[in-house]
Amino acid sequence: MEHKQTGVEFFKEGKYPDALKEFEEGLKRDPQCVAIYSNRCATWIKLMEFVNALKDAEKCLELDPKFVKAYARKGTCHQMMKEYHKALSTYDKGLKLDPTNKDLIDGKQ
Repeated sequence: MEHKQTGVEFFKEGKYPDALKEFEEGLKRDPQCVAIYSNRCATWIKLMEFVNALKDAEKCLELDPKFVKAYARKGTCHQMMKEYHKALSTYDKGLKLDPTNKDLIDGKQ
């Protein structure tokens, strides 16, 4: 969790490569941590590495199929890769779990 927190601080500062290193170290120590995969996914998105981000979003959903934030991030990945039908489908799946989630609603629009 220490590496997760350090990664979050780097992320907030816009130091995405440093954040990525911290999240990767955190995953070495806890490879089942959904929050770290989610944070690394957000970092990959900021670095415009959508294929890697998509893998992390899918790993989040594999570990916790009800993790709504992962649907929003997965939808963003599909959207940025111009896979609009997949993005809409992903946003819809997330909205079934949380119909009021702003990120999902904004993504779908």
